[in-house]
Amino acid sequence: MHVLNCADSGVLVEVEDLGRVLALQAALAEDPIPGVVEVVPAARTVLLRIDPAAPGGPRAVADAVRRLRPSPGGRPAGPEVEIEVHYDGADLADAAALTGMTERELVRAHTAAEWTVAFCGFAPGFGYLVCDDPRLRVPRRGESRTRVPAGSVALAGGFGGVYPRSSPGGWQLIGRTDAVVWDLDRDPPGLLAPGTRVRFHEA
Repeated sequence: MHVLNCADSGVLVEVEDLGRVLALQAALAEDPIPGVVEVVPAARTVLLRIDPAAPGGPRAVADAVRRLRPSPGGRPAGPEVEIEVHYDGADLADAAALTGMTERELVRAHTAAEWTVAFCGFAPGFGYLVCDDPRLRVPRRGESRTRVPAGSVALAGGFGGVYPRSSPGGWQLIGRTDAVVWDLDRDPPGLLAPGTRVRFHEA
């Protein structure tokens, strides 16, 4: 774990892999550090945004991070969201073939898996979901689409996701949902924040 100051109101923690990011998120949720107002995870980093008025500033937060002992395999226990999916995606057959499962077996695996939002990126409201079933790791498509419809449920590179709006994309589309994952009129606008647990159900 490498701890760096980030300007005068942040601390950036670099770790070896996504598993350690999740474990660090879980440790920070269980034992919050005074002065930290936001935790922003990514694939191999966790940014801690600090209240400028917090006693000790970044140095005190950095020292507290170094004292943490994240549990291996730990995951943040955020709120649970249920999402209904119509499993009729354009890439369902290809994704199933890549996993060695039938289409129905893939659907059963996707709905049985325990998903967690590891971090957000790419577009507002896009959560990178990870699960406990290694069979659901599939590569990106060889060629990206210029337009993926909002609500598309997809897999790629060990992640799952739900497209929050129409956009280009190269993930394998296995289904679609009517759930709105990004809504500026909602507080908060994002349905899938880091740490949120997700359960998919077949519509």
